[in-house]
Amino acid sequence: MITKKRKVANTKVDINKAYSLKEASTLVKEVNTTKFDSSVDLHIKLGVDPKKADQAIRGTVSLPHGTGKTKRVLVLCTPEKEAEATAAGADYVGLDEFITKIEGGWTDIDVIVATPSVMPKIGKLGKVLGPRNLMPNPKTGTVTNDVAGAINDLKGGKIAFKVDKVGIIHASIGRVSFAPEKIAENSQELINAVVKLKPSSSKGTYLRGVSMASTMSPGIMVDTKSVQN
Repeated sequence: MITKKRKVANTKVDINKAYSLKEASTLVKEVNTTKFDSSVDLHIKLGVDPKKADQAIRGTVSLPHGTGKTKRVLVLCTPEKEAEATAAGADYVGLDEFITKIEGGWTDIDVIVATPSVMPKIGKLGKVLGPRNLMPNPKTGTVTNDVAGAINDLKGGKIAFKVDKVGIIHASIGRVSFAPEKIAENSQELINAVVKLKPSSSKGTYLRGVSMASTMSPGIMVDTKSVQN
């Protein structure tokens, strides 16, 4: 059932129009229907075949204005790294006890950082962490000996993104409480990062579509020409 607020929001978005990034960043605030500070998400359709290893786009980007959400970070490491992780602001630090908790189904975290030396122990957690995109990965900077640097990046607005099986990247780039300028700048930063990762084997149009939406609100189509520098 569509609520009255959603019906009103739907009338404000022209589904046949591709808005500039600036227009979309303003409109997404106007059509928000929730009482809480909703996430603003960007959905980027790419002209790639994710089944091909070199076209399985994934990477990280530091959003200039952060995501508006404080990430809960778990650091899995050996004892000599625990003090560094704690001082840098990790929410949870340890190893064996957390491996046991995760095996039992505990995943009350947003990101896991691990040192390379403990990865053999963590490998068995793939079935639990993989589907939730929580598995540490060197490509996203979450497998590293620079634990403090990784935590600072994550707490400061660094996000990881990857293309799904149908060629779309979904990422949260802020909250509806952000000023339109901050939403636009965060969005542009993500798009720039994705464009830089265009594989040479990708043929035809790479950036096929971009849309923006807040939680439970209508999607706003963005003109791809307005976001390509």
